[in-house]
Amino acid sequence: MGSRLRQILPSTPGDLALQLALWFGFVFVYQLARGLSDRSPSEAMENGQTVIDIQRSLHTLVEPDLQRVVVESDVLLQVLNWTYWLSQFAVVGLALLWIYFFRHHAFARVRNWVITANLIGLVGYVLLPTAPPRMFPEEGFIDTLSQSASLNHGSSLIELASNPYAAMPSLHAADALIIGFALASLVRPRWLKVLWTLWPTWVWFTVMATGNHYWLDIAAGVGVAALAATVLAWVEGRRSEPAPALVERHG
Repeated sequence: MGSRLRQILPSTPGDLALQLALWFGFVFVYQLARGLSDRSPSEAMENGQTVIDIQRSLHTLVEPDLQRVVVESDVLLQVLNWTYWLSQFAVVGLALLWIYFFRHHAFARVRNWVITANLIGLVGYVLLPTAPPRMFPEEGFIDTLSQSASLNHGSSLIELASNPYAAMPSLHAADALIIGFALASLVRPRWLKVLWTLWPTWVWFTVMATGNHYWLDIAAGVGVAALAATVLAWVEGRRSEPAPALVERHG
């Protein structure tokens, strides 16, 4: 059994255990830190209202209209609600597991991209707590999760490990972009490439349609993913630079 497992694994069993421990440890610590960063409800509500005012001044407060269309279809609403819950850690975790087994050469880079983006986003939650659209029913927003889903932000487990004022930036948007880009470049069937290319757009639509993010949150999430990629590229570039002594010796 042990020899057969070694044939299946792209690395050692110990490495797989380490990667799983790193991922679940990161998820646990991240969720707790995100929940503990909830310290300024009044500031978060003010920031949320500011986002609404900015979008209104730009004539781009489209989310309430989008929600009014979505709630007309129970099937679409359920699909959107479950996409919201599964798109971040479930889909991201399974995608990383697939990459680990079948595209191992790309695993470390994609893993580091996801973790770096989420850590940057956590800093954003602490510095700029922002209430999500669903907390502003007077502005026409609807909390679709509380109205039609058995699992919602009022569920005890969700309340324990989540920050209700973590709209800016949208890490759903950042993670969807990272995973969509990575899998579109790694899968072989063309139809799967197309599906993963469309994945970020579907998630962006979902988080707006469920009343959990403004489009400005999504734009900030895309910026976070880009910043994380830039930071990692810089780190890799620094590592690949030859040591000064070697440069002088070859010179």
